[in-house]
Amino acid sequence: MDQGRIRLGIARCLLGDPVRYDGTHKLDRTLRDGLGRFVDWVPVCPEVECGLPVPREAVRLVGDPAAPRLVGRTSGTDVTERMRAWGRGRLEALAHDDLCGYVFRYGSPSSGMSRVKVYPEGGGPARRDGTGLWAGMVMARFPDLPFEDDGRLRDPAIRENFITRVFTLMRWREAMADGPSPRALVDFHTRHKLLLMAHSVELYRALGRLVAGAGGPEAETLPGRYFPLLQKALGYLPTTRKHTNVLAHVQGYFKRVLSADERQELTGLVESYHAGLVPLVVPVTLLNHYVRKYGQAYLAGQVYLNPYPAELMLRNHV
Repeated sequence: MDQGRIRLGIARCLLGDPVRYDGTHKLDRTLRDGLGRFVDWVPVCPEVECGLPVPREAVRLVGDPAAPRLVGRTSGTDVTERMRAWGRGRLEALAHDDLCGYVFRYGSPSSGMSRVKVYPEGGGPARRDGTGLWAGMVMARFPDLPFEDDGRLRDPAIRENFITRVFTLMRWREAMADGPSPRALVDFHTRHKLLLMAHSVELYRALGRLVAGAGGPEAETLPGRYFPLLQKALGYLPTTRKHTNVLAHVQGYFKRVLSADERQELTGLVESYHAGLVPLVVPVTLLNHYVRKYGQAYLAGQVYLNPYPAELMLRNHV
């Protein structure tokens, strides 16, 4: 693996491997062929890796949704402890992979992130409030990682937010690579101001107040206090209104340099975006052009304008 590339865990069937109980797969070409150009996948199939064959009896979750058992759909054979015993070792191996996120398989009793069917002990209709056995272990072991499943990632806004969180986590780790320091924290926050504003103005302000203490006596503790708030802020989905506010804020940096025609063009594109007539990529592309044309150094360093590789085309759909 390229040490400089992002690593993401993924349900192995989503990469096209025929590891499902019936010998099929659930290939997601957007993940494998699109996002896969920019990340190294770390594939895991918990059912196969814990020793179950292909093909095999399908399994399901049974019992208490908070602590369900994983059993054979027909035989009732309980494989809960078998998977947990394997999973403990696999989690330790993943800890050395420096993951920046994980993509689970929607609805899977082993690899489903949420809304997995859980059947009552005595029979009856299933509840859709469970978490796959392996997915639950992963999320408990790595609570700071961005998680999604392939079903939710079909939503353009959720997909864009997930990738934003993944690349932000990578930048955070790079910023702290030489050890947490007030200087590194200030630099990171400065570059991410507009991005944070697009997710949560309230938490953007709270993070700013925190960073303002970088020269104080508790400066060394700031990175540890900053990161949870960063994750919380990015957990809020940006909206058209939030993006419009950020775009209007960025416009202010050009009010003295743009010609009348340029101002009119930019204002028109921001209004068109706000009205839903064009995607976010349109006004952002023009802003990037003006950043280069007029040498706006501060904006050139703002992650918001280029939060991930443009080739992913995520802002073409939000």
